[in-house]
Amino acid sequence: MNTQLLKARQTKYAAYAAVYILVVIAAVAIANVLANRYNKSYDATANKRYSLSDQTAKVVKGLKQDATITYFDQDRRFPHAKDLLDQYANLSTRIHVKYVDQDKNPQEAREAGIKDYGTAIVRIGTQQEQARSLTEEGLTGAFIRVLKNKTRTVCFVAGSGEHQIDNSDRDGYSNFKELVGKDNYEAKSIDLLQKAEVPSDCTALVVGGPTRDYQQPEVDAIKKYVEDGGRALLMLDPPLKIGRSEIADNDALTNLLQSWGITLDKNLILDLNPIGQLAGLGPQVALVTSYETQPIVSGMKGTATGFPLSRSIEIKNGDKTSLQKLFDSSSTSLATSNLSSPEVDANDPKNKKGPLTIAAAGTYNTGKQDSQGRFVVVGSSSWAANSFIKFNGNSDLALNTIDWLASDEDLISIRPKQEEDRRVTMTNAQLSLVRLTSQFLLPLVVVFAGFSVWWRRR
Repeated sequence: MNTQLLKARQTKYAAYAAVYILVVIAAVAIANVLANRYNKSYDATANKRYSLSDQTAKVVKGLKQDATITYFDQDRRFPHAKDLLDQYANLSTRIHVKYVDQDKNPQEAREAGIKDYGTAIVRIGTQQEQARSLTEEGLTGAFIRVLKNKTRTVCFVAGSGEHQIDNSDRDGYSNFKELVGKDNYEAKSIDLLQKAEVPSDCTALVVGGPTRDYQQPEVDAIKKYVEDGGRALLMLDPPLKIGRSEIADNDALTNLLQSWGITLDKNLILDLNPIGQLAGLGPQVALVTSYETQPIVSGMKGTATGFPLSRSIEIKNGDKTSLQKLFDSSSTSLATSNLSSPEVDANDPKNKKGPLTIAAAGTYNTGKQDSQGRFVVVGSSSWAANSFIKFNGNSDLALNTIDWLASDEDLISIRPKQEEDRRVTMTNAQLSLVRLTSQFLLPLVVVFAGFSVWWRRR
């Protein structure tokens, strides 16, 4: 009887064990099938460094036809690109990824014009572009070039003390030029003094902080350009009269803007927000963290931008113009009209109290079908200079502005993240403390705990 009972128990336990094993095997199999079919991951980095940007998602998800990314390399190096290319494929079913071994298929590589290992080609329909690098910027840039399939030029006005695109110093716009190039724009300088006419190939015109007065023919050229359907970004600094580098009032140009409904005040904004001071910014830098709903800035919620040496502006719709505010300075800011002395009295009753409008976007009704002039006015120009364009969201604002002016609203978003420098800097004393703790203190604690357990059991 006992033998039969024991055998019954053994059979029951064996059956339980078999069921458990089958359940585990089934769960592992289902998990593998789901993992193979649905490639999901979680990016825990602070700035989502390993996730594709909003701009990339917008471009890829907006595809109207299938696209193929062909990666040319050696077979053993395909895994090097797989992580990034799979992220693109996961965004849309229209994305197809193809891997070609250049050594095994030299003819296909030759037909595609591939010379180097590790090259990616983006093809949509009959159009194709080579990615400039195996990065998100390189691949998304290739998608943009294929989709646009046209040359777009941003013309920077020169000749009256503006920031220059070939200047790599702090005040230059060389980084601005590099940024627009990543969105497939060409950048060039034009001089309206030599020829008072905006070239016909200019997709957008940039007036970047002139320090001297524009002559009337120059102003008339800008007026004709915008009112005929052109696009312009005008950044005008406050007319400071301090030291040698005085900034002209530029009345002819400001009068033109006033006729479009934008009045530029002759003042200097001082931001007394303590958050800006914590970020290392002085009161001469207006810190902006809140934006309106206009397409240029609607996606910048939670992103800070900074505007050194800013002036306030006032806007009013005109007969042919429609204006939208982009953003204001903080409520703790003020504007002083004392532009000839570095001494500023924050308690002066003549000061304007914040928040104060810094930037606005407008459209001009040309009266022609499918032809609309667009312009953006900012009361500061140094925010886009080399010394400040990499501050938080400034580069995104600059590119969003150019994209909106060029009617490329599908490109307006936050760009691929820059790699953060997250190194920890320690003094010699701190380094010695870390070394003492990791090499001696923690091992001793483990040894002592083990000895204590052994002693109690003994």
